[in-house]
Amino acid sequence: MNAAFESNPLIDRLPEHLKQFIKPQDYADYTPINQAVWRYVMRKNVDYLSKVAHHSYLDGLKKTGLEIENIPNMYGMNRILKEIGWAAVAVDGFIPPNAFMEFQAYNVLVIASDIRQLEHIEYTPAPDIIHEGAGHAPIIANPEYAEYLRRFGEIGCKAISSSRDYEMYEAIRLLSILKEAEGTPQNEIDAIEKKVDDLQNDMGELSEMALIRNLHWWTVEYGLIGDIDNPKIYGAGLLSSIGESAWCMTDNVKKIPYDINAAYQSFDITKPQPQLFVTPDFAQLSLVLEEFANKMALRTGGLSGVQKLIQSKALGTIELSTGIQISGVFTNVIESDGKPVYVQTTGKTALSYREKELVGHSTSYHAEGFGSPIGKLKGINLAIEDMSPRDLQAYGIYEGERVSLEFQGDITVTGEIITGTRNIQGKIILISFKNCTVTHNDTVLFQPEWGIYDMAVGKKVISAFSGPADVRSFDLISHVPSSHTIKAKKSTEREELESLYLNIRNIREGKTSFMTIEKTFETLKENHPKDWLLAVEIAELLDKNHQTDFLQKVIIYLEKQKQNRPEVAHLISGGLELIFENESV
Repeated sequence: MNAAFESNPLIDRLPEHLKQFIKPQDYADYTPINQAVWRYVMRKNVDYLSKVAHHSYLDGLKKTGLEIENIPNMYGMNRILKEIGWAAVAVDGFIPPNAFMEFQAYNVLVIASDIRQLEHIEYTPAPDIIHEGAGHAPIIANPEYAEYLRRFGEIGCKAISSSRDYEMYEAIRLLSILKEAEGTPQNEIDAIEKKVDDLQNDMGELSEMALIRNLHWWTVEYGLIGDIDNPKIYGAGLLSSIGESAWCMTDNVKKIPYDINAAYQSFDITKPQPQLFVTPDFAQLSLVLEEFANKMALRTGGLSGVQKLIQSKALGTIELSTGIQISGVFTNVIESDGKPVYVQTTGKTALSYREKELVGHSTSYHAEGFGSPIGKLKGINLAIEDMSPRDLQAYGIYEGERVSLEFQGDITVTGEIITGTRNIQGKIILISFKNCTVTHNDTVLFQPEWGIYDMAVGKKVISAFSGPADVRSFDLISHVPSSHTIKAKKSTEREELESLYLNIRNIREGKTSFMTIEKTFETLKENHPKDWLLAVEIAELLDKNHQTDFLQKVIIYLEKQKQNRPEVAHLISGGLELIFENESV
């Protein structure tokens, strides 16, 4: 079954730059071992998490259509998620943080469709369908939490990154892929781990994106809720990790009351977390998010907001007090008395109002960049935006007039006014000049031979944020990850083991089998001595069929496995506990 997703209004309205990350979920790629891994993790999770997870988890499993027996299919998930106002799409591993959060803002759950290898059944640093599907999906059935997630995405996708953030994203993406792939040479893992460590130690002042990603990690991924002495789990990273969900409940993990300080607590994606934050309720999450947003350039604007955009070296937007929005790569700001008095972009720039591109001010028109003064005129207390038509005429700001406008901060615009553009409230937001010269003291910023000069009107920068104001203004369909997830290697030995898993699955489901349970077990012992999960599944079938004598042989085999492979002993015990419940194993 090849399907990218079932048609869903939420997916249909996604902008094209997000749709570029969506990949088909090729359900036929899931092998019998993949299905067994999903089944084991889900059975362990439901058994254990029913005691330690927030009550929304089990309710959500039912509401979101997740089955214990089968890896979820996007078709089925989307039909059911639609009923709670969400959708799901498949992607290839990690996608850039801004894009991940923007999907959330559209109420779309991003699901990495690959699944962890059996060797990493407890935890994988790579996003997979267990983490995304079994971790994120159930908890969004709680409407209060779902709104937090949507709101987080809405605010988070506007966070300004630093030029190092994307480098870190690529390094972590590659590390997670190499650690999940089978047979990766240790020296390759060591090299990329060193690169991640070096980057983490040399990030400089943390960007807004780095800070809000910390908040995301300590809530959406690794959050605890309730009483700090007896919290419940709601974070997807914990809900999808049978190892860490148990570890986090011990005294080995420090529990800290959740507040905005979590934004400054870094994390290591490849290791169990030494501390976790506990929120008393979901409402506290939203309060902290708003507290953080109040400090973002999105809401504070000003000189620091423009400087953050310049430092990011990426596409961003400033909004002036009139509502006009300038989107491009900001490269320079002239300041005076701690305020920006002139801003400059380089390369393609678009002008918008209320997230809608202004007619005639696309990137093709402003292909070389855009510059404009900001602030009040020198010696005039009334800002241009606050002037009535009579005031504008009195100061010579009128069509056909040649005027020299001296702004605070020594910016001078001299030229013949062609026309002005007003917003819906009648405030003038843009003035166009011909034969125009713009200077800052003795420095020429614009000269007549460059053509028409368009001056944005606004007495201050009220907002600065990542990305364009109108997503249709720019061609954002350009992201090509430098790394791709690595599929499990195929071999004759692997194919035989897969067939043994399929045979036991067919027997359990009452389908036609090609080998008896006894013959399957003998082949497993003889040809695949390191595999333990299939023997657990065989024990489950034998117990169900009351084949006591044969069951004892399998249990003895598993006990030997525990002795020979102590690293999987607790997993074997966990599987047997599911079968025998309260009986000693």
